[in-house]
Amino acid sequence: MRKILGIAAYLLLINIFAGCAGVRSIIKPPGRVGNATVLTPFPAYSGPKAYIVVENFDVKAARAGSEAGSGLREMLVTALLNSKRFSLAEPRSANLIITAALTEFEPQASGGMAGVGGGGGVGNGMLGGLLSPSLNKARMSLNIRISDSVTSEVLASARVQGQASDTPGGFMSGFFGGWGLGSGLSAYANTPMEKAMRICVIEAARYILQTVPKTYYKH
Repeated sequence: MRKILGIAAYLLLINIFAGCAGVRSIIKPPGRVGNATVLTPFPAYSGPKAYIVVENFDVKAARAGSEAGSGLREMLVTALLNSKRFSLAEPRSANLIITAALTEFEPQASGGMAGVGGGGGVGNGMLGGLLSPSLNKARMSLNIRISDSVTSEVLASARVQGQASDTPGGFMSGFFGGWGLGSGLSAYANTPMEKAMRICVIEAARYILQTVPKTYYKH
């Protein structure tokens, strides 16, 4: 009997925290600014920066319009600038060109759970099998490419994904450093799609931070 009760309690905890499971895996522990708690997506940094150009998103997802691409580009630029590692530059003077294709944009996806990364994340493991299939879910994916602006060499490319459900979770408070949604995305505020977009953008920015060679940080 105790074993059954223990399993039931475990499943309940999973359902309560599933909405924020993917986020907690990609952000640093909370810090304090005055009396407020702030979640910090990126490690602290003070040093030379790399010049970048973030091109307009190539919108390939059937359920997304050009305004979604513009708003998500705005969010990615904000995330990269707030990492303190990059400065925006004119195309001719940039070190790096960042391009992104919005390949998936599903405000009410038929499957998947809160998670991040290349098409996987938490939802493809044990948690995905235990969580209720009736939850409202959302998902989006970006194909990110980093190129040298002088040689046109592709330095790295990857697919990143954000997934979320409407399972209760408190991660939205102070999340993403207080940065707002991009222009044209306000309709998704306080929905699973907002979570999915924020997770995906942070994961994309984190991938860029980790992938850009140190030799490009020289300004």
